[in-house]
Amino acid sequence: MANCFPSHCSLLKIVFISIVAFVSVLIPISEAAVKKYQFDVVVKNVSRLCHAKPIVTVNGMYPGPTVYAREGDRVIINVTNHAQYNMSIHWHGLKQLRNGWADGPAYITQCPIQSGNSYTYDFNITGQRGTLWWHAHILWLRATVHGAIVIMPQVGVPYPFPQPDSEAELVLGEWWNADVETIENQGNTLGLPPNMSDAHTINGKPGPLFPCSDKHTYALEVEWGKTYLLRIINAALNDELFFAIAGHSMTVVEIDAVYCKPFTTEALLIAPGQTTNVLVQANQSPGRYFMATRPFMDAPVPVDNKTATAILQYKGVPTTVLPLLPKLPAPNDTAFADNYLDKLRSLNTAQFPANVPLTVDRHLFYTIGLGANPCATCLNGTRLTASLNNITFIMPKIGLLQAHYFNTKGVFRLDFPDKPVTPFNYTGAPLTANLGTSMGTRLSKVAFNSTVELVLQDTNLLTVESHPFHLHGYNFFVVGTGIGNFDPAKDPAKYNLVDPPERNTVGVPTGGWTAIRFRADNPGVWFFHCHLELHTTWGLKMAFVVENGNGPEQSVLPPPTDLPLC
Repeated sequence: MANCFPSHCSLLKIVFISIVAFVSVLIPISEAAVKKYQFDVVVKNVSRLCHAKPIVTVNGMYPGPTVYAREGDRVIINVTNHAQYNMSIHWHGLKQLRNGWADGPAYITQCPIQSGNSYTYDFNITGQRGTLWWHAHILWLRATVHGAIVIMPQVGVPYPFPQPDSEAELVLGEWWNADVETIENQGNTLGLPPNMSDAHTINGKPGPLFPCSDKHTYALEVEWGKTYLLRIINAALNDELFFAIAGHSMTVVEIDAVYCKPFTTEALLIAPGQTTNVLVQANQSPGRYFMATRPFMDAPVPVDNKTATAILQYKGVPTTVLPLLPKLPAPNDTAFADNYLDKLRSLNTAQFPANVPLTVDRHLFYTIGLGANPCATCLNGTRLTASLNNITFIMPKIGLLQAHYFNTKGVFRLDFPDKPVTPFNYTGAPLTANLGTSMGTRLSKVAFNSTVELVLQDTNLLTVESHPFHLHGYNFFVVGTGIGNFDPAKDPAKYNLVDPPERNTVGVPTGGWTAIRFRADNPGVWFFHCHLELHTTWGLKMAFVVENGNGPEQSVLPPPTDLPLC
C-alpha cells in the first residue's frame, strides 16, 4: 500500500479492514482464550438452621465460585490449600483428554494437595459446552467444597434452542449441623451408616421452611414475559432429588453438558453428580413461587426427607406476598422417575450427533452389592461395605496414574473381573448371609479406541437401592435399562442405539440394571464409582486403565512439574 495514490490507499484500507473483519467473524474459534482462576481453600464460619460451624470453602464462598469458560478455551486454576485437610478438586464431566493429571480424584490421578501447598490444574475444554461442576474429591469435603462450571458455546454458535433472556445456576446440596468429617469418622468407627443430613439446600441455603432460615433463602428475580435458562446441579452427597417450580413447567434442553431433545415437564429427577439445564418462561401471574427440592428414594433406606426451597420472584411483587409451593412427586414415586428418564434422548442432529458404538469389542457385567466384613472394634462386630463384582476397592497410598505412568510395581493389580465370579439371582429375595467381600486395588485394562459395553446390575445383598455411577474422563451412552435381572439373550434387542441419552453420571434403578456404551479413546487411569458418597467410602468404586494408542497424540501427556507428592 506504500506506492498507492491517497484515494486508492483509503479504498484499499477499507477493503482490507472489511476482509479482516469478515475473516474474524468466520474464524472466532481460532482465538481460544486462557481463563485463569485462583482457588484459596479456607475454613470459614457459616451459620445455618440456628447452628454455626466452621466449614471448608473455596475463596470463603459456599457454594464456591462459578468457573466460566468457552468451548475451546484453556483453563488454569491454581488451588492453594490453607485448610487442615488434604485437598483435591475434580472437574466433574470434563474429559481431560490425555490429561488425567488435571482430573483431580485423590489417590487416583494425583496425590492430594497438602495443607499449605498449591497445585495448578491446567486443562483445555475440547468439544464440550454446557453445565458441569467441580467438587472436592477426598473424604466428604465436597459437602461444602463445590461450585458450577459454565461452558459457553464458541463465539457465534447459538444454542440449539431459543436464546434465553437470562441464566442462573441452581446448586442443590445437603447441610449437616455437625462437622461432616466428624460424622463420617463416627460412622466408619461404628461400621454403620453415619447420620443423615439435617437439610437440603439450594445455592447453599435451605429456605424459609427451616428454622432461622428466612435470610438463608435464595431468590431469583424474573421479569414477566422473559425466558430463563436454569443450570441445575445436584451436589448432594447421598440423595437423588426431585425439583419443581410452583406454577411453572420446565423444558429440559441439556443433561450433563450434552444437548438433548427438548421436552416439557412439571418436575425433574437429578442424581448426585448430574446436571440438567431447563428453560422456564416467566408467563404466570406476577407473584412469588417456591422452587423446591426433596429426595427420591424407592428402597427401604432412610433419607433426609425434608424439602428445601428457593423463590422465583417476579419483579415488582412485594416480598410480603407468601410464595406458593409446587407439587413434587412422592418420595417413592418410581413411576414418575421411570417416565421422566424415558423421555431423555440425545439431540442427534448433524451438528450434535449421537455417535453410539454399534459394535462392541468388550462386554463387561458388574454387580453392585452391599456387604458386611468382620470388624472387631465395630458396634455389631461387622463393618458395612460395598462392592462391584464382590470386590471392595482399597484406595492406594499414591496416585494410580503415577503408578501406571512410571510403571511402579505393587500399587495395583490389573485383574478386575469382567463379570461376577459366582452368578446368582441378583434381585431375588434379600440375601443376608455370606455378605463378606474381597478387598483389593484391582483395575481393568482396556485397549485404546476399543468399544466397551458395561451392564451395571443392582443386587439384593442386604437391600436393593438406586446407585448413580460416574465415569471420569468420558461421556457414555445409556443404551438400555430395566428392572430385575439383566437378560443377555433378550434385553439387548430393546436397546436404543439411535438417540440414547449421553451422560457422565447415570442412575442404576433400584433392583434393576443399566447398560452403557463408550469408546475408550482417552488414555489414562479413569475412576469409576458410585456418586453416593456413603457408598464410595464403603468401597463401591474401581478404575479403568486405558492403554496408550499409537504415537504421542494417543498417549498420556507427561505429568506437570508441580504434581503433589504423597
